[in-house]
Amino acid sequence: MTTEAAPALPVVATKRERPRRRKTKTPGDWVILGLAVLVAILIAFPFLLILINSFKSPADYNTSGPLALPTQLYFDGIVAFWERVDFPEKLWNSIYISGLVALFAVIISVLNAFAIGIGRVRGRTWIIVLFLLANLLPQEALLYPLYYMFREIGLYNNPWSVIIIFTVIQSAFGTYLLSSVYGTFPKEVLEAAALDGASRWHILWRIIVPISRPTLSVLLIFFFIWTWNEFLIPLTFLVSNANQTVPVAISVLQGDRLMDVTTTSASALLGVIPTLVFFLIFQRTLTRGITAGAVK
Repeated sequence: MTTEAAPALPVVATKRERPRRRKTKTPGDWVILGLAVLVAILIAFPFLLILINSFKSPADYNTSGPLALPTQLYFDGIVAFWERVDFPEKLWNSIYISGLVALFAVIISVLNAFAIGIGRVRGRTWIIVLFLLANLLPQEALLYPLYYMFREIGLYNNPWSVIIIFTVIQSAFGTYLLSSVYGTFPKEVLEAAALDGASRWHILWRIIVPISRPTLSVLLIFFFIWTWNEFLIPLTFLVSNANQTVPVAISVLQGDRLMDVTTTSASALLGVIPTLVFFLIFQRTLTRGITAGAVK
């Protein structure tokens, strides 16, 4: 008695075994890629120009121009700027002011946004519009009233005057942003926490802040960098050499006759390096914070 062999089942490749087809790039993709590379080169060109001229001697700069590479490394420009402005003191002033502004602005933004976005105060929309308009005011319009106010209370030429000003300015933007975020917060989570006996304070610091931590991290990084790069208000309110920040120290020395192009480039390089290091340290935090809002 013979048994017929069972017909062989067709082998179906699983999803992992199937070869992935590479997506062919269209001409439009290549155009977008080329434009992105061009924009990246244009953005990086000023930094590369500063980097090249920071290590040139004045004679080398006068001979070869700003675009040529240095024939030999020249560090006297960096050393001269470091010693002339007492760069560690200016660096600490910028870190101190920017760090406190970023911390205070985030805390105030959270408290304001909690009251507006979740507390549902009356006139919520108009309050958010006022915070938005506060960010549109030019700093030049604020100089005289702020100067008069801080001079009367004895905080002129004091780092705390700049800290207070930028805390208010940055928290206005933070309040506008977080109010929109907290306005879409799930009510079920808040109602469940209230039924469990959680107070508003515990709801804020135990539920809302941990969930919105990626957004708060992005705000903290942006507030620090924005405050670091500010020039006009620190120049106006910090007239003493001991209280000046890095951008102010760089600009003040550019009018000195002893300064040359290579030393000015060295000063700009020293001013950029701290923010670049800060950005590289918190790059992962910034990336997570930006992408966290895209995925629920």
